[in-house]
Amino acid sequence: MFSNMATSLLQHRVIRTTDSKAKALKPIVDRIIATAKRNDLTAKRLVARTIHDKMVFKKLFDEIVPQFKDRTSGFSRVIKLGVRRGDGAPISVVELLIAKPVVVEDTKGKGKKGKAVASGKPAKAKKAGEGKSKKS
Repeated sequence: MFSNMATSLLQHRVIRTTDSKAKALKPIVDRIIATAKRNDLTAKRLVARTIHDKMVFKKLFDEIVPQFKDRTSGFSRVIKLGVRRGDGAPISVVELLIAKPVVVEDTKGKGKKGKAVASGKPAKAKKAGEGKSKKS
């Protein structure tokens, strides 16, 4: 279970789980990243025992580990959120302490006719009579 959670954390950068699972997952992920920082064949084999997804394995060594080159420990953190609505279980967020991915927006046409996805607002549908020019 924890290898799947560690894989999800490395893939998505942040996961939401119960407090006890989050506390148990943090040292596992920190150990995986510390081992991957060595970047030799033995380290790759040790990490491959836990991380079974090839894309996440490649992402760990190519993208995540270089961002931790100056940090010696403490690669993840646990933030408590509150309780789950259904059963009252305490919920936490486990996240990697790396920079958030930068989203590049299109700079063309910054006026009203931007993409609906970029602004976060749904696009409005035109009515049947709108858009046609009236001839007098």
